[in-house]
Amino acid sequence: MNTTLKGKVNFLEKGYINVIGAGLAGCEAAKQISSHGIKVHLYEMKPKKKTPAHHSDLFGELVCSNSLKAMRTESAAGLLKEEMRRLDSFLMKCADKCQVPAGGALAVDRDIFSRLVTDGIRADENITVFEEEITEIPDDAITIIATGPLTSDALAEKIIERFGTSLSFFDAAAPIVSAESIDMDYAFYASRYDKGSGDDYINCPMNKEEYETFYQALVTAERAPLHSFDVNNPKVYEGCMPVEVMAQRGENTLRFGPMKPVGLVNPKTGHRPWAVLQLRKENCEGTMYNLVGFQTNLKFGEQKRVFSLIPALHKAEFYRYGVMHRNTFINSPKLLNADFSLRENENLFFAGQLTGVEGYMESAASGILAGINAVRRLNSQEPVILPTDTMLGALAGYISDKYVEKFQPMGANFGVLPALENRPRDKQERGKAYSDRALKSLEAYLTHMNLEV
Repeated sequence: MNTTLKGKVNFLEKGYINVIGAGLAGCEAAKQISSHGIKVHLYEMKPKKKTPAHHSDLFGELVCSNSLKAMRTESAAGLLKEEMRRLDSFLMKCADKCQVPAGGALAVDRDIFSRLVTDGIRADENITVFEEEITEIPDDAITIIATGPLTSDALAEKIIERFGTSLSFFDAAAPIVSAESIDMDYAFYASRYDKGSGDDYINCPMNKEEYETFYQALVTAERAPLHSFDVNNPKVYEGCMPVEVMAQRGENTLRFGPMKPVGLVNPKTGHRPWAVLQLRKENCEGTMYNLVGFQTNLKFGEQKRVFSLIPALHKAEFYRYGVMHRNTFINSPKLLNADFSLRENENLFFAGQLTGVEGYMESAASGILAGINAVRRLNSQEPVILPTDTMLGALAGYISDKYVEKFQPMGANFGVLPALENRPRDKQERGKAYSDRALKSLEAYLTHMNLEV
């Protein structure tokens, strides 16, 4: 159901749980609440108001990459997604319907994905959508704040005022080019180590001379200004490091990072290139490709000039240039419980990247738990706090660990899980052991709690 908000917000309407923000976490939370037969008031400031990083009026917009990371359950990212499936994730169902080829990763057509998310929310009879910016934090109503890393300035100020803490870092998005403008005389189809179907990625190889020319242009290119922050010393999240910042660490840094040539052989030469830029499908039709690992804050003209030095992109048509934006998160270890509720007021929950979980699926997964626990709060039931040997349980434990100092965003990784007994030396076997233990633990916990999902 869709409606337009008029007058003062009524957070205290009986029988409803409020969700602020219709991003990944907010939509997962709303659908979890609805699945328990509880009514939801979902507040979203789009389309009336957008941040500079938003382009779409739809819910669940993927602002940066269209990749949801690895699918293999033996990987940390794949394990998290499998846990989400077992918790009846709404977004995983949407993602499965709009996959695009990406080797061993789950990538989606971002427009179709957001449309599926939006349609699913608006068609839900238990969810009423209010298209309005929320600038106040409710005190008594059960409410989930899931306004994301791009929380509006007005609400961010209220969070700082209320809790005396707000942290931020810079995030970046990669450019997107048209498929027909890629010169395939200089490129070839292949997935690294022959994973996937073989045509999941377009590879743009460079020899040593071409790479050195590109590198010098990249590190000397002009960057776009960062408003309200020190442009010369921004705090940049390592997981979305702008390619020009990464390059400044050394001439070969990119060759061991996003441009690593290992696992790839150019069929035109029979040799491994000196460096390779991979392009991944952005939509199902394959008319758009994004530059994998090329998040950037260069000025738009500089992006065109520098990236066109890559031979396969010398005629590239850019559908979207890369951008950098501020990501905001709270100091969760000082504020939140492991069920994502606020320690000082357990009727108030936070979810998504605002809590310091980093990544699309990490954000969505936190929304699942926040939604489940908001319902349990309403019904006076004990909260669901997943075991810390599950990936989601470990992330929830990390962001709520009061002993964590110098808190920084954390994505899915095996390092947050408890150590294995008889830890296998082989990396793949180790990942499988982590995954097997986590999924067994999750199923046992759900059975113990008598949770039906």
